[in-house]
This record gives sequence, structure tokens and C-alpha cells, in this order.
Amino acid sequence: MTAIKMRAVAPAAQGKSRPLFLEVLCRSLIILCVALSVVLSSVAVCDGHWLLSDRHMFGLWFFCVVEDSGAAPNCSRHVGGGLDPGLCVCRSVVSLAVVSAIFGLELLVMSQVSEGRASSQRWHLGAWLVLLAAGLAAGGVATFVFLFWEHATPLGFTLTFWCQFTATFLFFLNGMAARHIQNMAELLPSSGHLGKPYLATLQTMMMSTGVPKWTGQELELK
Repeated sequence: MTAIKMRAVAPAAQGKSRPLFLEVLCRSLIILCVALSVVLSSVAVCDGHWLLSDRHMFGLWFFCVVEDSGAAPNCSRHVGGGLDPGLCVCRSVVSLAVVSAIFGLELLVMSQVSEGRASSQRWHLGAWLVLLAAGLAAGGVATFVFLFWEHATPLGFTLTFWCQFTATFLFFLNGMAARHIQNMAELLPSSGHLGKPYLATLQTMMMSTGVPKWTGQELELK
């Protein structure tokens, strides 16, 4: 009889499954954008000078009066008018937002150097921490605008305020993107599993024709 030889690669010899290139690219872009957001928010919070109105500089940490003579501004930590408690809450919220974003970024990076369930859990937790940072940052910005609403004008807000405003949106967008890409990754097959449906069909056909069950080794039927 005619000899039939079939040679296949065992599933164990296929090596580890690797993520799709598009998934790796999207995750890398998310991590890069979160890192940029952390830098913007850190600069905005550390500088703290967010509003300039009528020679008055309103900030997170100091309230300054700017003189026309070119002298050094007269700064104080107390704003007055009963705004100090609200400003203290604003400082705490935006500072916690930066801390949450840093831990979230760390977990996102760690998830890329780990595998399996641990990687998914770290990515999921990191995405939620970035979203938490977005919520805290938005609350801090809204509190600051509410406290100084009487002095606020679109042209009065400084560059550092708009840095914080931009970082808040980036935190939210990247946190949502990180959550959605995690859900999509569970539905999409990895590159190491793309051939498994075909191999299962081949094994079924072989068994129906009287060929012994495929074990990944060379099979010979005479």
C-alpha cells in the first residue's frame, strides 16, 4: 500500500503565544501618552501659578501681588476671603491625581514585562488608576475655577493651568483606551493561536479516515 506520511509541529513546540503587532503598538502609545500626561500635570502642580488677574497671581501654593515698578512680587500662602480651606482641598486633590497617575503608569509598564493573568491584572488596575487620576484632576481644576470664578477669564489662565487642563483630558482618554484595548485583547487571538482551529479540523479529519490520533509527532500509515 501507499505510504502516507504527515509531519506536523506539536502545539508545545510552537513556542509562547505572542500578541498581535497592532495590540503592542496601541499599548505602547497609551503608555507614552500617560507618561506625557504625568509630566504635564507634575509641571502644572509644582509651578502652581494658574491665574493672573489685575496684577494678582492666584496659584495653588501662593497668592502674589505683582507690582508695576518691576519689584519682586509680594507673595503669601493665605488668600483670604474664606478661600483657604477650598484651596487646600484643591491642592490635595491635584497632588493625589499625580500620585495615582504615576502608580497607574508603573503598573501599565510592568504589565508589558510580565505574562499571563498577572499581566492582565496589572494592566486592568493601571487603567483604573489612570481613570482615577483623571477624576481627581478634573475635580481639582473645577474647584480652582469655582473658587476664583470672579477673577477668571479665558486669557487670564496661565500656561501651566492649560497644561493641567490638557493632562486631565489625556488621563481620561488614555484610561478609557486602556480599558477598551484590554477588552479587545480578550476577544482577539494571539499570533501563536492563529493556526489552532485549522489543526483541530485536520486532526478530526485524520481520525475519521482511520489515522491514529495526532500527537504532534510524525505519523505514518501503510
